[in-house]
Amino acid sequence: MLIHWIWFAARSNLGDHNKAALLSHFGDPEQIYFAAESDFASIAGIGSDALQSLNDKNLSGAQKILDDCLALKIHILTLQDAAYPDRLKNIPDPPLVLYYKGTLPEFDQEAVIGVVGTRRASAYGLSVAKQMGYQIGACGGLVVSGAAFGIDSMAMSGALTAGGCVVGVLGCGADVVYPPSSRGLYADLVRYGCILTEYPPGTPPYGYNFPRRNRIISGLSCGVLVVEAPRGSGALITARLASDQGRDVFAVPSNIDVDSGAGSNALLRDGAIAASSGWDVVGEYEFLFPEKVHPAGEKARLQAYPDEVKLVRKKREKTALKVAENRAKPKESAKEKTVIPKKDIDNLENEPYIDLIKREASLTSDEETIVDLLAEGRMLVDDVIEKSGLGAGGVLASLTLLEVKGIVRRLPGRFVALAGRK
Repeated sequence: MLIHWIWFAARSNLGDHNKAALLSHFGDPEQIYFAAESDFASIAGIGSDALQSLNDKNLSGAQKILDDCLALKIHILTLQDAAYPDRLKNIPDPPLVLYYKGTLPEFDQEAVIGVVGTRRASAYGLSVAKQMGYQIGACGGLVVSGAAFGIDSMAMSGALTAGGCVVGVLGCGADVVYPPSSRGLYADLVRYGCILTEYPPGTPPYGYNFPRRNRIISGLSCGVLVVEAPRGSGALITARLASDQGRDVFAVPSNIDVDSGAGSNALLRDGAIAASSGWDVVGEYEFLFPEKVHPAGEKARLQAYPDEVKLVRKKREKTALKVAENRAKPKESAKEKTVIPKKDIDNLENEPYIDLIKREASLTSDEETIVDLLAEGRMLVDDVIEKSGLGAGGVLASLTLLEVKGIVRRLPGRFVALAGRK
């Protein structure tokens, strides 16, 4: 029964591993509820504190949650329900119970993109988040985010503007609006998508809830895009979880002089896929969802409104976080302009394309190996990893550097090719 799922999910002193072992042994929480203490003896890792929690058969707390959900029009989804997303079910620690308001999408039938970033974003980060959210939605992607202040809310706002479905994953109860300034966004999420949480109604936004919330964002997603994140940001936790769960990780390049983008730039260094448009992200899943995913045409030129930037800046000042402002490039005077002489290489018309690359660019041995492989034609990233023998991390990092150098370009469907080649 549903009440037993709620009771079991609320058992303290039981880790995710213990709960998974109990479900595997007994089949469902109702059987666990009616089991005697002696029935738990054969389950490894069930200590005295866990036994005490399992022996507490009081269902009044679970009944109150059921009553609250009914009064607040909050729906409940359990791990065994047919509508529970398989993508989320297959992570190491899926939530046993989910609470949601709005319309639950068929996540497994959608190109779900997790979009995350810092709460204390720069004006550039806020505008890019809004643009990326819009473009992902316009390309047929489904944006999932944490509904937090800053990058999350701006990306969701952009996706809603595009008419896409948007899902907010909370670190509190579905009836708790956090931060309070997001009340309008919450209303839009419920109307045009849903808000989703593993926490029952009335649960406050405790700080330790949010890192656990992040595994749901990545678990629902095909890939996770980090728009702007400083070192130590919670968005980087989501990126790490996505990688551990076998999801793709994307990042928007940031100004190297801005601290708020140091973490996302580090992701690029470590092999994340560089993204400068929504299609760079959604296009990776065109082959999985050919009837839903499509180029959107012209890029949206959305900008964060001045009051949105002002609101984030005010919050940033309250926390005394210093974020360097983008500085305009100084204009060159006529006297300072220099003419770059034509290189000898420009006149070598008959030299093979592959040799031109090696002569023109300073490549590491790993990069040369990848360039030699791609000389044969476009190739799946997984095939590059297998044929090069360099390992996934080495190949992804080298591909990112080659892309930055303009030598390699990414194609839809996880293909890569030499720039200038089909």
